[in-house]
Amino acid sequence: MTALRKPQVALTSKAAPFAIRAERAADVAAREALLDACFGENRHGRTCQRLRDGRAPAAGLALAAVREGKLVGTVRLWHVSAGGRPALVLGPLAVDPACRELGIGAALMHQALAAARARGHAAVILLGDGPYYARFGFSAEKTGELSLPGPFERDRLLALEFTAGALDGVSGMIVASGAILPKRRASRAQHAHAA
Repeated sequence: MTALRKPQVALTSKAAPFAIRAERAADVAAREALLDACFGENRHGRTCQRLRDGRAPAAGLALAAVREGKLVGTVRLWHVSAGGRPALVLGPLAVDPACRELGIGAALMHQALAAARARGHAAVILLGDGPYYARFGFSAEKTGELSLPGPFERDRLLALEFTAGALDGVSGMIVASGAILPKRRASRAQHAHAA
């Protein structure tokens, strides 16, 4: 029996693997720079940012994608009350523009959603592009009566239920309900945003 010869394939840097891991304190500067690069420095004034300001992400639901030692992607989920029902808000999801064809965004989404489901959360809400997020199960089917604390495009308010009926009949304002950051840490984070 002769062994089949496998062709040699040279790996380019574009094919370099990436890893997804829990966000670390050391990631803060790189994460903030990535978010600024993806969304602009005015991102702090966006409507969904009001749900995150001064709050900690949900436990175990802040993820980072790392490639060749560099942070190239991030996603975080946050506790909210959606018309009085507990849920999570996902965002922001960001991937380094130089790495957008590697599937990092989809991998971050799959891992974040699996972790949220495993932790017993009933639903995830986000503000984003319907066609992109539909592939993960998000739709505007149950968000028609929900509002955000600021301007938003109604068709971009999407949700995914892990527990059937978790958002049935829900209406009202989506408000932050996660752990409040200690004042020192919150003011340091806000000060870093201002810089």
